[in-house]
Amino acid sequence: MTILRGRVVTGMGSFSYWIEKLADHYERETGMRLFPGTLNVELEEPYTLPARVMRLEGREYGGSVSVNIVPCSIEGKRGFLLRTDANEEGRGHHPKTIVEVATDVKLREYFHWSDGDVVEIETLEENG
Repeated sequence: MTILRGRVVTGMGSFSYWIEKLADHYERETGMRLFPGTLNVELEEPYTLPARVMRLEGREYGGSVSVNIVPCSIEGKRGFLLRTDANEEGRGHHPKTIVEVATDVKLREYFHWSDGDVVEIETLEENG
């Protein structure tokens, strides 16, 4: 378990399209019907994924992008960190200081958050 602190920032909006398009795949992996969009949080320090993560492989849906999925809790609400392989490897659209949180609600509305608000995320990854 790791506690991540950061500030809410505006994202690019591309995950919303893919979560909606691949809703059944994400639900099969997470057990949750995800809201089509993520909350972007900018951390003070880079975050590296744990060794063991859940994954949505590109080949599962006929695509080329694989996504790492880490169970988490954000302010007590169950969710998942989503990070593409490219972003984890430092060659994607986001630096490793940005994490994207997905859950079954639009987090900005649910918690009344705006850019700059400080949030805490507790990762629930397994060790080993």
